[in-house]
Amino acid sequence: MPTAPAGPDPTMEAIGQAVTEGRTGNALSARRKLLNLWSATGVTGDPLHRCSLAHYLADLYEDPAQALAWDVRALEAADAVTEQRVQEHHAGLHIAGFYPSLHLNLADDYRRLGSFDAATEHIDAAKEQALNLPQDAYGALLRTALDEVAEAISRRDITKRPSAPGPTA
Repeated sequence: MPTAPAGPDPTMEAIGQAVTEGRTGNALSARRKLLNLWSATGVTGDPLHRCSLAHYLADLYEDPAQALAWDVRALEAADAVTEQRVQEHHAGLHIAGFYPSLHLNLADDYRRLGSFDAATEHIDAAKEQALNLPQDAYGALLRTALDEVAEAISRRDITKRPSAPGPTA
């Protein structure tokens, strides 16, 4: 049984604050804060921190190649996160629930770069992992995005989806 965290996780709190800032229009400041946290965490730091940082940093880049670099880091870090670590952070989370979003983002990056075979591999992986999604608003949001990206891949469309996350300023 997971134990309760020893206390608040200042890194996860700082990530959340930066993400909120980025979503309310200050993408450059949010990116700077997340990059500073990435530097402090390091490439061998807590995998949950690295996964979260890289996942949210990817959303702050318009350039799909830059987003791809961060999304690859997020997936690699997720592979190192243990279920116990996720549960220590939040008892309702499961590492399996991270993978649909991580693969979706990679599929979308590759699609936008015109690498449709790689995009197809990741959208297929995301759909397979979608069985782990909750039956709630978040799960519905991801399932809709999965359908949008799969459709865009089939059309060989490289334009950014209107519903895709990204910087607003």
